[in-house]
Amino acid sequence: QVQLVESGGGLVQAGGSLRLSCAASGRTFSSLSMGWFRQAPGQERECVAAISRSGVSTYYLDSTKGRFTISRNNAKNTVNLQMNSVEPEDTAVYYCAAAIGLVYSALRTRKDDYVSWGQGTQVTVSS
Repeated sequence: QVQLVESGGGLVQAGGSLRLSCAASGRTFSSLSMGWFRQAPGQERECVAAISRSGVSTYYLDSTKGRFTISRNNAKNTVNLQMNSVEPEDTAVYYCAAAIGLVYSALRTRKDDYVSWGQGTQVTVSS
C-alpha cells in the first residue's frame, strides 16, 4: 500500500509561482510511475503532468506546457510540480498519484491507471 502526502498548495496571484511536493512511502519509490492530477468544481479529474519511474519520460497537459515542470527524486521518495506563470484557470484541488507495474520508461495519463492517491491540496489563483 502506497501512502502519498501532498504539500505546497495555497493562494497565489496570476503570473506567480507555486511548488507542490508529494512524499511517498510504503513501496520502493523507483517502482512507481507518478502523476499530478487536478480537479476543479464540476469538472473531471485530469492529468496535468506525469513522469516515468526513471524520470526520463514526462507528459504535460497542453495548457500547462512551458509553465509546469514535473520532477522526481528517487533517493528522497518525492515528486514535485513546479507551477510558473499560473493562471486563474489553474485553480483546482491538485492530487498526487502513483501507478505500479510499468516498465522503467513508461507513464500513464488516465486516472483509472493509478492505484494510490494523496488527499489533495488546494491551489487558488487570483486574477
